[in-house]
Amino acid sequence: MSAVINAIRDHARVKPDALALQGAEWKCTYKDMALAIDRTADWLQKHCLTHRPVAVDVSNGPAWIVLDLALEQACLASVPLPPFFTPLQRQHALVDCGARWLISDTEEVEPTDGAKVKTFNIGPFSLRAHSLDFPKANIPDGTAKITYTSGSTGNPKGVCLSQEGMEAVSRSLVEVIGSDYAGTHFSVLPLPVLLENVAGLYTTLLAGGCCRIEPSKAIGFEHTFMPDFSLLAHSLREAKASSIILVPEILGGLLSTLETEDGRLDDMRLIAVGGARVAPDLLKRAKDRGLPVFQGYGLSEVASVVALNTPNDYDAETTGRVLPHVKLSIDDDGEIIIHNPALLGYTGAHTFSTPLRTGDLGTIDDNGRLRITGRKANIIISGFGRNIAPEWVESELLAEPQIGQVVVYGEAKPALGALIVPGGFDVDDAALAAAITRANDRLPDYARIKHWVKTMPFMPSNGLATGNGRPKRKQILKEYKKMTESSYDSKGQSRSFFERLVQETATEQQYLSEVPQIMDAMKGDISLETYIAYLTEAYHHVKHTVPLMECAKAHMPKEKTNMLAALDEYIEEETGHEEWILNDIANAGGDAEAVRNGQPRFATEMMVSYAYDTIARVNPVAFFGMVLVLEGTSTQLATNGAKAVQEKLGLEDNCFSYLTSHGALDLEHMKFFASLMGEIDDPQDQDDILHMAKNMFVLFGNMFGGIPHNKEIQNAA
Repeated sequence: MSAVINAIRDHARVKPDALALQGAEWKCTYKDMALAIDRTADWLQKHCLTHRPVAVDVSNGPAWIVLDLALEQACLASVPLPPFFTPLQRQHALVDCGARWLISDTEEVEPTDGAKVKTFNIGPFSLRAHSLDFPKANIPDGTAKITYTSGSTGNPKGVCLSQEGMEAVSRSLVEVIGSDYAGTHFSVLPLPVLLENVAGLYTTLLAGGCCRIEPSKAIGFEHTFMPDFSLLAHSLREAKASSIILVPEILGGLLSTLETEDGRLDDMRLIAVGGARVAPDLLKRAKDRGLPVFQGYGLSEVASVVALNTPNDYDAETTGRVLPHVKLSIDDDGEIIIHNPALLGYTGAHTFSTPLRTGDLGTIDDNGRLRITGRKANIIISGFGRNIAPEWVESELLAEPQIGQVVVYGEAKPALGALIVPGGFDVDDAALAAAITRANDRLPDYARIKHWVKTMPFMPSNGLATGNGRPKRKQILKEYKKMTESSYDSKGQSRSFFERLVQETATEQQYLSEVPQIMDAMKGDISLETYIAYLTEAYHHVKHTVPLMECAKAHMPKEKTNMLAALDEYIEEETGHEEWILNDIANAGGDAEAVRNGQPRFATEMMVSYAYDTIARVNPVAFFGMVLVLEGTSTQLATNGAKAVQEKLGLEDNCFSYLTSHGALDLEHMKFFASLMGEIDDPQDQDDILHMAKNMFVLFGNMFGGIPHNKEIQNAA
């Protein structure tokens, strides 16, 4: 029997009315929780009895942890599916483990032919069990949980863990932290993340505390990689949370918000941070703000935590002492070796031989504390023969709020460089340069950043980050190879061609943004007539988008294969968008057929004609200057203007399909576009794209300026 379940039963006898779980819709005492686990386990044994794994896709909330422990009581291996997995990663996990059932709290899962769907309740929550028909997979005997690590490749790896191995971590944490810290643990990370599941929930329940589990959206994580840290801080204060577990990026964002708002978390007693190295400066800022932050180290194969600083045993320069149950050594190369991992093996293999070579580099100091120095595979050997762990340098850079993501490079080079993603839209180049200088001041000369390039975000959607947001180092350095190589031509910031495009069209962009129709649209201050007039002109230029691309393809030299491939992708994506516009016009009360058969205004016709002429007469590559203008502008209108206009005019969503859908697509397109521009190294091509972009911003502004404005219509009336 599980030690956690036994502890819950003991707490139910000693303090039956004490809160064990608290969520948005359900408060559950220890007595109620013990009964809920029994009922759920009985239902599972009756309806889902199988020797195959059961996948769990349930939102953050009390039902998740009841189901998790009920699966253990029913002797069913659980497979928690992280919410940040892509559909392909989800499917891979289900097939890889040979899942027999998928339990979900949504109706979005489409049952396959012949599949059974059974419903049951945990408290007020309704869950659905979907039968699956995947081939049986090889799973080690004794597997209680299969946790999928996102890793550095597209397909996550299934780590098979025993319940005893997971609970050994929880028991050690209670031992070294003390049960008196078991107040209200607030779940910030998704529950399928092993660190939250084992180190957060299991540990709190063993010690008799209360787990506060709110929906991710309610605490600021509606968008996984763009958290609302102000909402998170408010949620923590409202819950009087006494402990949380964070990764460094979330700690940095929360800390920056508290500094900006001059806020505090007065009830907080323990903030454990893991998942990546935490920069000393970030720990210092946290201490100055009064946050009790304690860095740790762990990995999935050891069921989350290996070492942790604690309130009674703290050293900011290390990840703390190794937990009592862990047997660890460091070999002659500095690699950390675990001799008793919780890992039973990986999916697809029955056996696993110990010890576990972690691939992490570290040292043990004279006081027995573990210091992590980097990843064995990532070590950079500079041109001067210095071995540098990029994680060390990156952690110092990420301690600066102005820097959101970073990848350090410099193999065989005399100095290090960095690909930098700004921490926000309002962070300019000067702020980035100052942040890099501050980080460099904390580093020795050989580890300082001498060359840097500003880039678009590394995200799962563009293949440059894992599902939980960690940059894929090898893939990024491969994709940005030209850019990193050229960055060594000069010290300091190296501008990509995309950056040059954005910066050198600033005057023309301002001309467009100051058109009255644009300014009022951003505020929603336009009439229905003006909106329909805008859609009319949009139709008359968007219907030429694909023909313009086909024209560019026809004139493009065959050796420019990357440009031809990009045009093919754009054509596939853009086909039929003009019909979206006609649908919006009809739904808004306009005459769509009259627009289809009508003529554009002069400014619109001039813009389209100029595009065809430039492609055919000057340079087909110049067409990408138009791409910058159209996609950047439609993104701005979609993200900032559409909602305001909709609220002002009281129109339904089906009147804005072009703007909202096109805007969402163009956010992805702009990332693709920035990468594509990085491949253009012909000076003439660059100049022609820039010339086209400058003129297009002006012509696009003229098109908007020619649209009858609501103020003109009101005056005429």
